[in-house]
Amino acid sequence: MPATQIDIRTQYSPEQEQQLLHAVFDALQQSFQLPQYDRNIRLQVHMPERFQVFDLLTQPELFTHITIDCFAGRSLDTKRKLYQLMVQNLAVLGIPQDHIIITLREIPLENWAIRGGQAACDVDLGFKVDV
Repeated sequence: MPATQIDIRTQYSPEQEQQLLHAVFDALQQSFQLPQYDRNIRLQVHMPERFQVFDLLTQPELFTHITIDCFAGRSLDTKRKLYQLMVQNLAVLGIPQDHIIITLREIPLENWAIRGGQAACDVDLGFKVDV
């Protein structure tokens, strides 16, 4: 049940936005072995003058920052797989690999309330976290 935010500096068409959202979810689903229904992804478009990026980027308008809040417990190999899949999926959309930053924030299950205010550690999630 990752909560994911994608921050970008350019306005895409609605179709391109959907492709971007699907590319990110596909990487999450494959690497974290999530069920297909487990989506919580937000896309935030910023005006370039309100979202400063690195000076050395060749296409700063394509800079993409992805922040993922997730349950703690995934292995380093799983995280590496996530990062690689994410970059590969976004490269297909024309986003240069060096224009992508992924921040993964792990939260213990007891610090995440779901399904009517229950601690996630007390709920059958329907998927494994320790992958």
